[in-house]
Amino acid sequence: MPRKKSSPVLATGTVAKAATAQPTLTSLRGVADWREAAAWLRARGIEDIECITPDLAGVPRGKMMPSSKFTSNTSLALPSALYRHTISGEYPDETANFRYEPRDSDLKLMPDLSTLAVVPWESDPTAQVICDIVDTDGQAVSYTPRNVLKNIVKLYNDRGWKPVVAPEIEFYLVAKNDDPDYPLHPPKGRSGRSILGGQSYSIAGINEFDELIDDIYHFSEKQGLEIDTLIHEEGPAQLEI
Repeated sequence: MPRKKSSPVLATGTVAKAATAQPTLTSLRGVADWREAAAWLRARGIEDIECITPDLAGVPRGKMMPSSKFTSNTSLALPSALYRHTISGEYPDETANFRYEPRDSDLKLMPDLSTLAVVPWESDPTAQVICDIVDTDGQAVSYTPRNVLKNIVKLYNDRGWKPVVAPEIEFYLVAKNDDPDYPLHPPKGRSGRSILGGQSYSIAGINEFDELIDDIYHFSEKQGLEIDTLIHEEGPAQLEI
């Protein structure tokens, strides 16, 4: 009798059926399920996964793990005190109106596979995924940024509203500074001169940083992110995407 072929076992621990459609491996950003995630990672030779989530200041926090450990059975946790961080990453002192949770219980990272993307600026093959936060009972933690946004989106949907938004990222470029006790200074552009303010919407001001802007466009494309416009703002080396 002919030997029966065994079905391949995926990283998720599930068995793939021959009749199952092949996962989409060409997606730059996001997959539908864990089966597709395993195939997507293998196709790109991904070695490490960054599991990240924004804190209350919008700073990405999380954990890195080998891609072989990234399965539906993976359990990743962060301390609840993480959401008491200041913008500089410090823990504020307790006051009469501010207290830490006595147990500092764990919060679980739940990967949102629709955000899976490569990290093109890393030297080793690396991917990242943005995670939702739930408590140890699996309930959404209401004060985390992603859950706050989900509640707002639900409110709009429930009331039949259509949000009209224009998300933008504004930031300053600064000269290299390896001593935190010294103040930051504007960088020098490709002209070799220090960048001053008063360059709103200046194309020449943007062109001072051509190499950096090329990197931003390149990395954004690799992550499946679209950039509409990029301008120079009023401040010295202040850019807006």
